Amino acid sequence: MILHGYWRSGTSYRTRIALNLKGVAYEQSALDLRTGAQKSERYLTLNPQGLVPALETGDGQVLTQSPAILEWLEEAFPEPPLLPSDAGGRAQVRAMAALIGCDIHPLNNMRVLKAVRALTSGQMGADQAGVDAWAGQWIIDGFTALEALVARHGEGWCFGAAPTLADCYLIPQLYSARRFNVDPAAFPRLLEIEARAEAHPAFIAAAPENQPDAD
Repeated sequence: MILHGYWRSGTSYRTRIALNLKGVAYEQSALDLRTGAQKSERYLTLNPQGLVPALETGDGQVLTQSPAILEWLEEAFPEPPLLPSDAGGRAQVRAMAALIGCDIHPLNNMRVLKAVRALTSGQMGADQAGVDAWAGQWIIDGFTALEALVARHGEGWCFGAAPTLADCYLIPQLYSARRFNVDPAAFPRLLEIEARAEAHPAFIAAAPENQPDAD
């Protein structure tokens, strides 16, 4: 398999975590988003949307959009499971993942932040402080809700006592939060999960600083 991604991309990061948790071997093809490599003609033949990640599965398929890739991994490589065995539990984990993937991350990705920087009035000014304020608002709102959900369902991880899809989403978002000067100290349960991830080989191998294109 070949994973096309970027070392600091949250969507690429969550996909690396899931691949590692499943024990699936893959190569990496780095795309520097800062230079627009994701918009090259060659890459657009793989992913017409021009976004990362994209996963070449080795059987002629190219999968895009990290939620679809992670669900495919769960179906194609069911062990170890990243979703609970019961329908209610699966729905709870998917809701936690969507809280991050739909309600936090899209509002602080590169495309949106470029648009925020282009604005010239109000608190969303073009300076970095305005960008941090914009991103921080949605991160804090989302983490507040997620902290409560982990209190209900977590037993060391977001849901239960083993990593799930929700943890694949959480750890990259914590990494991103600090880039926007968001102090996660108000979310002790999320930090406890992060501490476990920092000692877990799958998460360590997926960390941005450990990628071949990191700088």
